[in-house]
Amino acid sequence: MNSITIGMDLGDKNNVICVLDNASKPIKKVTIENNDASLRSFFNQYKGVVVALEAGTHSPWIGRLLSSLGCSVLVGNPRKLRAIWDSDQKSDDRDAEMLARIARFDPDLLYPINHRGEQAQIDRELLQARDLLVRNRASLINHVRSSVKSLGGRMPSCSACCFHRKGEQHLPLVLQEYLKPMLDIIEQLTLQIKEFDQKIEQISSQRYPETELLRAIQGVGPLTALAFVTTLEDPDRFSKSRQVGSFVGLTPRRDQSGETDKQLRITKAGNPYLRRLLVGSAQYILGHFGEDCNLRRFGLRLAARGGKNAKRRAVVAVARKLSVLMHCLWQRGEVYDPLYSLKTGCLQRAA
Repeated sequence: MNSITIGMDLGDKNNVICVLDNASKPIKKVTIENNDASLRSFFNQYKGVVVALEAGTHSPWIGRLLSSLGCSVLVGNPRKLRAIWDSDQKSDDRDAEMLARIARFDPDLLYPINHRGEQAQIDRELLQARDLLVRNRASLINHVRSSVKSLGGRMPSCSACCFHRKGEQHLPLVLQEYLKPMLDIIEQLTLQIKEFDQKIEQISSQRYPETELLRAIQGVGPLTALAFVTTLEDPDRFSKSRQVGSFVGLTPRRDQSGETDKQLRITKAGNPYLRRLLVGSAQYILGHFGEDCNLRRFGLRLAARGGKNAKRRAVVAVARKLSVLMHCLWQRGEVYDPLYSLKTGCLQRAA
């Protein structure tokens, strides 16, 4: 049975499956329903085989299910599988067969990814839900400000948390009928965001106490710390902390050939939400309220060099260095020292 390799093309309602024998010949192509019962019924007869599938909406729970049935699951990175998505004869049957053939020939060509555990995924949904509420609130606030400006008025300068309270008295009479309901919605969103913030603090202290080490870095709040821990999930998955910068997509692309070595933009691989939080933390560290620390000094030196987009490059570099530092603190369980010295041991061991 171990000589068999299976490729799965996942769909929303149905999955197409191709089974290859030890001679890499398709011996079965079937379509099954995309539900727990159908998957268990089919794969109970293929325990211990290698199953290749692409990352997508359903791949996390399907990957966990197949692993529990004894299968060796390879989740391919769709961005790297040009042989599949750039085909002139693309079909679900062919995609499933190509996944199986790639997994049999060289699994590394799938650029396999590791899905996080179920609990970490559930906790990340809280972060994603809060982020969606914040972005919707910002859109509503911007709409209200723009509408008032179009009639010669101006809303007060204030934080988003108190905008609904301070903004009501600045609404023009002719717009109150239309904009007052929006202020009510903004108020409800603010209350829900505060409730989510309390849940994030509670989850962090109960299930992820290591976030306290990361929050010692000024500029790293509960959101960034929890997103970092739930995204990486296991600090030992990286042999070197420097690999974390590449994992979150903050390292530059490379296009080197002969004597040409172009300087390209960052890869933007990995989780975009975590990358955005790390960049936001880096902006705080380099901003007016950032404390004096090695990270800040490093970023200011880069920005002082000048050149095109010097400040933006400095922010990205600090974000990358910050991700490496956070991994070090988490992996070693050490207390953050903002002005650590390499000669004196850099960080003090946590009690």
